[in-house]
Amino acid sequence: MLCRLVVLAITIVPLLSATGIAAESLPKKPNIVFIMADDLGYGELSCYGQKILRTPNIDRMAAEGLKFTDVYAGSTVCAPSRCVLMTGLHTGHCRVRGNQRVPLRPGDVTVAEVLRDAGYVTGMFGKWGLGEPGTTGLPNRQGFEHWFGYLNQGHAHNYYPEYLWDNEQQFPLVGNVAEKGVASKKAIYSHDIVTDRALGFLDDVGDKPFFLYVPFTLPHVNNELRRATGDGMEVPNYGPYANESWPNPEKGRAMMIHMLDRDVGRIMDKIRQLGLDENTLVFFTSDNGAQQEGGSKLEFFNSSGPLRGFKRDLYEGGIRVPMIARWPGVIEAGTLSDLPWAFWDFLPTAAELAGAAAPEGIDGLSIVPTLVGEDRAGHPQQQHDELYWEFHERGSKQAVRRGKYKAVRLSPELPLELYNLETDLGETNNIADAHPELVAELEEYLAGARSESKHWPLKKRQRRRK
Repeated sequence: MLCRLVVLAITIVPLLSATGIAAESLPKKPNIVFIMADDLGYGELSCYGQKILRTPNIDRMAAEGLKFTDVYAGSTVCAPSRCVLMTGLHTGHCRVRGNQRVPLRPGDVTVAEVLRDAGYVTGMFGKWGLGEPGTTGLPNRQGFEHWFGYLNQGHAHNYYPEYLWDNEQQFPLVGNVAEKGVASKKAIYSHDIVTDRALGFLDDVGDKPFFLYVPFTLPHVNNELRRATGDGMEVPNYGPYANESWPNPEKGRAMMIHMLDRDVGRIMDKIRQLGLDENTLVFFTSDNGAQQEGGSKLEFFNSSGPLRGFKRDLYEGGIRVPMIARWPGVIEAGTLSDLPWAFWDFLPTAAELAGAAAPEGIDGLSIVPTLVGEDRAGHPQQQHDELYWEFHERGSKQAVRRGKYKAVRLSPELPLELYNLETDLGETNNIADAHPELVAELEEYLAGARSESKHWPLKKRQRRRK
């Protein structure tokens, strides 16, 4: 982990944290904002090396805060990644391990519940993916007092749906007409109204601390529109890219990232305007790696950057994501960290900042010492011995990172691949044969890294018939 620089002094409050840390060593209880893009690649932000597209608002976040280089999503697709983020359990233990519509249970404890019980106002605006109407997985039944958006990832493909969900009621988007995910009449672009609702939450929240979760749908494609027209990058117009000589899907992808950056900027501006800047910690990330869908090609913008693979892979391009944390006066501007951490660490991090206890038995570790400095946190930064993933489309895949080493298994009947991320970030040189002892250790780890799931058993790769 890179050494952190000196952190500026701030006001502190005389409380005692539920983690046992002396409260005088911690900043005052912060508001927490977590903004998450959908299918944004590691290389699609200019602050992460993008050369063609420009993302000035997200770049400003990085310049004013802490940019992480080695952060991982919960999974390589939507729903399980969000489940990991909410519950602090990796995909070997969490309830939702794939994109089947399996709801969270009453006994699943989310970060929203932890923060709500600690006195936070909780709001979510965007895509949920963890429970259908009438189930125990609804956002309002999992700790969110206010929410607006899409319940499942299928509905969220369409940027001009006929309705969104406002808490547990359908909210008509008057003027939109759609059939099977393809709109024939377009009046209200869903991303715009979701952003407006998130801004309204900030206006209305009052003096209480708050947790604002904004899982945007951009730049996810409309898969149904792609099948119908060949171009799934659904945007109102091409904006600043209209006159480029690029194929339309590339102009659409660029415009989606432009709108995402624009509205991250609107949220940051609102926080400043309301005088909340110095007591608000804002995270920005993506739910998984870049998509290779919608008619757009990964190589056009080098969307995965230096990484191998993309969405649905357990190579780095499928799970390593941009992550920025900004908290003026607490996180020093322009800092960088190569601490390896993952979405399951967010819950214990938020709990510690709120002075709350994280649920027992979760997989996450708090990264508060990296955010605020070990001296202020009052304890050193713990690190994971291993980070684990599994994925269940087209057979079962597993992956583990231990230090600089990363192992990937593409199917239960196939041998482990082993890579040294320190010297081979692009995972091009399989060194498994040169390290049989390490491979045996990681085989043993993978065998015990998960609990059984009736919905997601480990299964062999499905062979295509010739």
